[in-house]
Amino acid sequence: MKIAGRTPQLLLFFGAILLLSSCGKERSGATGWAYNDPNNGGFEKAPFVEQETGPGLVLIEGGTFTMGRVEDDVNFAWDNQPRRVTVSSFYMDETEVTNMFWLEYLYWLDRIYGDSYPEIVNKALPDTLVWRSKLAYNEPYVEYYLRHPAYRDYPVVGVNWLQANDFCAWRTDRVNELILIREGLLLHSPTSQVDEDHFTTDSYLANQYEGEKAADGIEDLNPTGTGYRNVKMEDGILLPRYRLPTEAEWEYAALGLIGNSYQELVTERKYYPWNGHYVRNDNSGGRFYGQLNANFVRGRGDYMGVAGALNDNGDITTPVYQYAPNDYGLYNMAGNVSEWVLDVYRPLSPEDKNEFRPYRGNVFQTKVLNSEGGVEDKYDYVVYDVDGVAYFLKEYQDRAKGRMTDTDMNLIDNLMQYAEQAKEDLKNRQQDQAMQRIQDGMDLILSSDATIAPDLRDGIADYVVSTPGDLRYREVTIEENIDRRNYQVSRNIDYQDGDFQSSIYYYDTGKESDENRMYEWGSTTLINNRARVYKGGSWKDRAYWTIPGTRRFLDERRSTDDIGFRCAMDRVGSPVGFSQE
Repeated sequence: MKIAGRTPQLLLFFGAILLLSSCGKERSGATGWAYNDPNNGGFEKAPFVEQETGPGLVLIEGGTFTMGRVEDDVNFAWDNQPRRVTVSSFYMDETEVTNMFWLEYLYWLDRIYGDSYPEIVNKALPDTLVWRSKLAYNEPYVEYYLRHPAYRDYPVVGVNWLQANDFCAWRTDRVNELILIREGLLLHSPTSQVDEDHFTTDSYLANQYEGEKAADGIEDLNPTGTGYRNVKMEDGILLPRYRLPTEAEWEYAALGLIGNSYQELVTERKYYPWNGHYVRNDNSGGRFYGQLNANFVRGRGDYMGVAGALNDNGDITTPVYQYAPNDYGLYNMAGNVSEWVLDVYRPLSPEDKNEFRPYRGNVFQTKVLNSEGGVEDKYDYVVYDVDGVAYFLKEYQDRAKGRMTDTDMNLIDNLMQYAEQAKEDLKNRQQDQAMQRIQDGMDLILSSDATIAPDLRDGIADYVVSTPGDLRYREVTIEENIDRRNYQVSRNIDYQDGDFQSSIYYYDTGKESDENRMYEWGSTTLINNRARVYKGGSWKDRAYWTIPGTRRFLDERRSTDDIGFRCAMDRVGSPVGFSQE
């Protein structure tokens, strides 16, 4: 295989193919035809050893464990009953995502979208006002915690579940872009990437990103091809997506039972991510003997200990490497900040979810195709949640009633009209026109002198769903799954716990479209399909919450001063790596 241009590392990676293309070609065990031979049609078998470890990640070797409660349920929630499950191997960040990482993310967004789509940057801003309290002086954290260099290695907070997922997607694209630059296929070209003309993994794989190439590509062995091609997933060069860990993955990684087992026997039960049933360091004679193993509240009014003998060296959060890692090499899996995970919350999830790779929250999607069967062109505009925008405007109008000027009321009335027209466009499957109406509303805000204009701009920005440069996806339909048995509908968040079939209204067809049929959100419960699980204790919690089996939930659009997150990545192929088999 030949590569046009200077590609030193990729030449080494594909050197085996050059060898195979001469004498002694490897042949298919199914057909006998030689691989990597243009004379045989050019079907390629790329050399591959194992998955590259992405930046910041450590391998978590999977296995079986008892997920759920390991001590008394002090809240009597009964939502984490013990159950044995299996988790596949995966990768996880060794630390929480820090303020420095988030500032890097914000800078990139501002550079790409800041001039044309400032609402995209606004959506990614953490809510620094989460630090405020009506009866405490926390203003210094509002002003300094995110941006002052003294806090650069502290975990980012004020980030909701949706923002955390957006960061994971951005990180995937930046890592894969760097891989292609490293391998000599793309040039580092930050000035040419603006609006939709920037690298994403999806658009590259769909041949919808050109960029500034350092080489024409990898030699295409297809005799009817153009001579060179982009990297494909079959080449094994690009990494899988960064994402939030599932609840089972997070809990499994936090326990770190790999250090408490002999063969298949778990020799010591764990309450916490460290050994023992207590919270202090028991390494007799060690430097930290007797000190706390994590950053949490020791007792009433005691957030940091006594001067001269601070028990956790942190009044709020602490640097992400402050404490010793667990047996997987993960830091702060107890204390510091609680962490978002991927799952939707249900009280009975431990009973309902599968024993293998348990997870609740699946929404199955597929790429949008054109009439020729190819992938539809990527977005060149911002996609909004129109229903969400309409909801926000109505709520804002109701709460501000009687306190708005005539200019304010005129602006919000016009925006609500745009939103209603956009909803009608979507009913008629005219998405482009619907999004243009919302964008016209944003332009109206930017040109308005109304005092509420900044509030409306930031509020609508929270309902950005996709950005220019993203590939188009849609939810799968029942019609395309007629003969499928494992699933048919796209949204399976409330499967067997909140869907129509599991409700008491099963025989009342009039209730079939009622989203509150099982969980009357806002009336008798705060549980709905937007309730997301977060795990672990924080700097504001007592020791009980540092136990990995505990679970809490919060609306995916809300954030606090004690919830952060870390990323995960799928492990493909061997669970342990071929070097250990």
